[in-house]
Amino acid sequence: MAAMFQVTPRLKKAVILINDVDSARFPLLLNRIIQKLHLRDEKAFSAEEEEKLQAGLSLSVDDLHIVLETCSFIFEQAAYHSAKPGILQQQLKNIELDDDKINSVIEIWAGHSKAVIGKLRQRSLAPKQLDGINWRLNLQMAQANKAKMKVPNALFEFQLSSSGEKSEKLQMEFTHEELYAFYSQLETIQSQLDALG
Repeated sequence: MAAMFQVTPRLKKAVILINDVDSARFPLLLNRIIQKLHLRDEKAFSAEEEEKLQAGLSLSVDDLHIVLETCSFIFEQAAYHSAKPGILQQQLKNIELDDDKINSVIEIWAGHSKAVIGKLRQRSLAPKQLDGINWRLNLQMAQANKAKMKVPNALFEFQLSSSGEKSEKLQMEFTHEELYAFYSQLETIQSQLDALG
């Protein structure tokens, strides 16, 4: 299997910081992170909790954020690759994480992997979702400089929503040629989705 983690200076620093975290507190930290991993707009810890963590783990604000982001990244990569515990363990050894930290990550991952992967699959990558479509056909029959003409067009109104926000309307107008090109692109996308399924 290809490497899940590219060793960068930031990752090296994060590994050093994680290796220094108290082994008794580390599983608690991981447990909270994995429970909130699927929530796009919610951090694992509130600002007040981060202050307590900072003091309890003897980390600066920046170092604490590096540790939290890296732990989230480890779980996200494991979910993306649907990594089995043994493979994840080897990948973590490759980045030189200490054995006690690896064991904590593996234990938490083994207990939560199916639920996390399922929740992440339900989460959309797009910030807005299509809720509905309204459409109308128009036929322009004349213009100031032309008495007779027939120019058909379609007007679409897409209702978009994002989590917790008021829905937004997006209006688009297509000529016959533009609508046909758009339809052709949708057909291509549909056939590619069918091939994946």
